[in-house]
Amino acid sequence: KLKHTGLIEAIKALKKPVLGICVGMQLITEHSEEGDAALLDIVPVKTKKFDKSLNIKIPHMGWNAVEHKNNSLFEGVEDNAQFYFVHSYFIEYNPTFDIASANYGLKFSAAVQKDNFYGVQFHPEKSGKAGEQILKNFSNLSL
Repeated sequence: KLKHTGLIEAIKALKKPVLGICVGMQLITEHSEEGDAALLDIVPVKTKKFDKSLNIKIPHMGWNAVEHKNNSLFEGVEDNAQFYFVHSYFIEYNPTFDIASANYGLKFSAAVQKDNFYGVQFHPEKSGKAGEQILKNFSNLSL
């Protein structure tokens, strides 16, 4: 539906920082296994479903340590800080776009960046001081 409305081109043309949270992060990837759907293709990685063979509880709900790279979105956030996740799908790890990763049965991207587009799989609004710092850092990017 986004294709027919012209929103895809409008979103891709944005020059100010954009932050996708949870499903919003998944939306900026190229493809999702959920519904075998083509997405915005801003970050050329795939959204995949956690495989049942990993013997983990799905959906992944709860706190998880996040290891981050030196990136302005994570300024002032301790490495391995805990963030709150609720998801059944994950963004495949890709070191080119990954700015933070987590491990839940496998290593996946907890945060990505390409140009002015950022995405976080966790919920910063539910992640205490670390999440608050992420939101503060993002708001400072917009200045």
